[in-house]
Amino acid sequence: MEDRKIIELFFARSEEAIGALGKKYGGACTRLAANILGSARDAEECVNDAYLALWNSIPPRRPDHLGTYLLRVTRNLSLTRYHKNTALKRNSHYDMALDELSEVLPTEETAETALEHRELTAALERFLDTLDRRERLLFLRRYWYGESVSSIAAFFDLRANTVSQTLGRTRRKLAKFLEKEGYL
Repeated sequence: MEDRKIIELFFARSEEAIGALGKKYGGACTRLAANILGSARDAEECVNDAYLALWNSIPPRRPDHLGTYLLRVTRNLSLTRYHKNTALKRNSHYDMALDELSEVLPTEETAETALEHRELTAALERFLDTLDRRERLLFLRRYWYGESVSSIAAFFDLRANTVSQTLGRTRRKLAKFLEKEGYL
């Protein structure tokens, strides 16, 4: 079913909207949540919470890209659950992915940095536009979707070492880009 029709079902408050949403985007949401959480049960709960969040936000919102909107909600809920689950322990592949980026991205969280975060997001989007398709896909699968290096390598039929080296070069490019933009 087309996104436009699914959104109309939400506006009509039809429960079919949730079924259509799950059929079209459920697999992607579940993979995203499972990559972050490492638990099928927690992932399923986060995906269900994401469906509820959309039910509560549409209407009045009318997202331009329903799939992107749902994935963002799923990711945010998964990250919240992840931080709750791992408050005292750190050792998952998602922690490793975040640690890889921590050397490059500023991490201070204050009220004063809200605008800077939006500007940094825009800068990251500009940076992604400078990458070739493969670099961009590797970067997003690792740092947005939280996939392990080995699963990325298997998907692209590459050696894990090749993926690691490409990600390392991309992080160095990102550091230079952010330095040029005045963030580092």
